[in-house]
Amino acid sequence: MPRTFFAGLRKKDGKMKKQSFLKGAATIAVGGFIAKLIGALYRIPLTNIIGGYGMGLYQMVYPFYCLLLTVSATGIPSSIAKMVAEKHARGISSQSLLKSSFVLFLSIGALGTLLMMALSPLLSRAQDCPEVKNGYLALAPSVLLVSAISVFRGWFQGENNMFPTALSEVTEQVVKVGFGLLFAYLFRSDVEKAVTYILLSVSVSEACALALMAFLFRRVPEPFSGLKKGDRVSMKSVLRLSIPVTLSAALLPLSSLLDSVIIVRLLKRYTEDAVALYGLFSGGAVTIINLPVSVCYGIAAASVPAVSASSASESVGGKNGARRRMVYALLVTLAVSVPCAAGLFLLASPAVRVIFRALSAEETATLVKLVKVFSVSAVTLSCTQTLSACLTGMGKPKFAALSMGIAVAFKTALNFLLVSRPQISVFGAAIAADVCYLVAFALDLMYNLFVTRRKKGREAALSAPASPKEE
Repeated sequence: MPRTFFAGLRKKDGKMKKQSFLKGAATIAVGGFIAKLIGALYRIPLTNIIGGYGMGLYQMVYPFYCLLLTVSATGIPSSIAKMVAEKHARGISSQSLLKSSFVLFLSIGALGTLLMMALSPLLSRAQDCPEVKNGYLALAPSVLLVSAISVFRGWFQGENNMFPTALSEVTEQVVKVGFGLLFAYLFRSDVEKAVTYILLSVSVSEACALALMAFLFRRVPEPFSGLKKGDRVSMKSVLRLSIPVTLSAALLPLSSLLDSVIIVRLLKRYTEDAVALYGLFSGGAVTIINLPVSVCYGIAAASVPAVSASSASESVGGKNGARRRMVYALLVTLAVSVPCAAGLFLLASPAVRVIFRALSAEETATLVKLVKVFSVSAVTLSCTQTLSACLTGMGKPKFAALSMGIAVAFKTALNFLLVSRPQISVFGAAIAADVCYLVAFALDLMYNLFVTRRKKGREAALSAPASPKEE
């Protein structure tokens, strides 16, 4: 890309130009949607080439990989974005923060990569599938690479520049699809070897995305100029913020893992189709509902630096803007998610028939009902995602983790209560999930309002004229 493009990102004083909230949110939303669309379309030719057995091997490696990514990368972008935005609101350079973050998270990512390599024989034996051992080894470098990518993404997001994040997400998918289909075709006669190389294509795609992020960063003219040199940032301060964010993000995949055990066992008490019913819920309804949620992720990502900068400005005497930013982010999320949820409810039948053509008439009817019951979660989960990001921006990520923990406890209890009843069956899982996200949304909203109201009251008290002392 021409250097003039990046020069245009900076003002005359050397500071990077800020994207508007909506522009930043839209940039990540569009990039994320394109990336997910490419990833979804990728599975169609891939399945045709390597078949169901090959796809089974491919999917077996991912649960442990996703768990490692949750630990090593999930909390990085939002926590770094918050700290960068706060520093720049005070006119302080984020150079020391960036260096400390790289040292910390590259170390964590390297440990994750080594752990995945070391456990590959044990994991493959535990799955009773020694064929996937090489797949674990091929995918392991991605853990380290994604950690490094996440640090860059967090820095750019803290600068209110969402374009690198969106571009890197699309790059990941394009490279993965290109190399994945190439390897699948070249080794189509040996499915196990093909799967190993397909998983290697994921590591190649992350390496390309990291190279792109490093290139974009180097092309930003003097990224730390025009700012005061800040104090050295301790790794402890970075971890203090990122750990609660990571914990909050990890609760949902861990909850899904728990659901896969509880729901199936409860369904098996009265039906032989327990696995199929759970598949319709987790692989069908959840997948469809997550589409509008993924689009709203851009709003959450843009909320962190926006709220962080407002909070930092307040702390140095600026006007109260964190509450206004939070309310605005929530309204934008509602404006996007509510029509999507309504569309899913009203168009559930044609959507299911188009996307899942291979289902039987009975399975289709079940999935349509699941989507309708679950459609409300497109709103509540999207709003929870945004409000959790606002809490991170305010420096209160622990409450987001606490509220999600309480919500997951509600869901687990309701799964036992509802799914165990044959007359409710798997629809109880959708109802339990709806309640889960509603509880998390309500708790996050109340706490967001409480935090911003308390800040506003403290600011009013400080600005009020002092009363004369009594004689």
